[in-house]
Amino acid sequence: MAGYEGEPERAWDEYQWERFLQQQEGKAEKYMQLLEEYLDDPQRDEIIAREMGWTQLLDAKDWNAELDPLPDGAVTEEDDPGIDEASRSADTFEGHDLYRAAFALTIWIDHLFDRNASLPNEPAAVKLATQAALANAKLAAALSSDGLSEIGMTIAYLKRALKAITISMDAAAQLRKIAGLVTRSQYAVLRQRLFQVRDGIVTLMGKYRGEWRRRFGPESFRG
Repeated sequence: MAGYEGEPERAWDEYQWERFLQQQEGKAEKYMQLLEEYLDDPQRDEIIAREMGWTQLLDAKDWNAELDPLPDGAVTEEDDPGIDEASRSADTFEGHDLYRAAFALTIWIDHLFDRNASLPNEPAAVKLATQAALANAKLAAALSSDGLSEIGMTIAYLKRALKAITISMDAAAQLRKIAGLVTRSQYAVLRQRLFQVRDGIVTLMGKYRGEWRRRFGPESFRG
């Protein structure tokens, strides 16, 4: 995202994307807090817009007005094959081996919960499941974009996925220490799946960082 907030017109590296994503995550967290606080307030949208600093939205005359209908001759998704093509390209991450491994991990953990009714009440198990799901989501974000055009963004999302899967690994180790919750064979399979995803993320990050160095020179990389 070159040129964001006064940045020069050049590709962002992973650290600039890290700062940007942190800002957006902070805004998202603030929005969710405001939404929860003012959920039943009839002036909810105006209050949230004011608190978020969305001054352009405060100029709206009618917050409850319906969207204007499409003008005659407007292009719809059914009419424009390019829209469908863009949708298909956004789904390509689902075929990536790393994403499929991460998704399979979340399904396996879900099945583990189904077999043991005690797991949803165990904090380590909840952390394992939520962080594995988070890693899956971050991988989807990383692999959905054209990684070669926004290498920095892809690496930043991969780093977030790596952090989440590392937390999942720690939670799995904690869970194994609690007698009766996870068998030795279940833990062996879980550990293998976690390492498969972790190693895949590390390998992919290395490839993208190598491509960054090739494009912009070794001195441009701060890792």
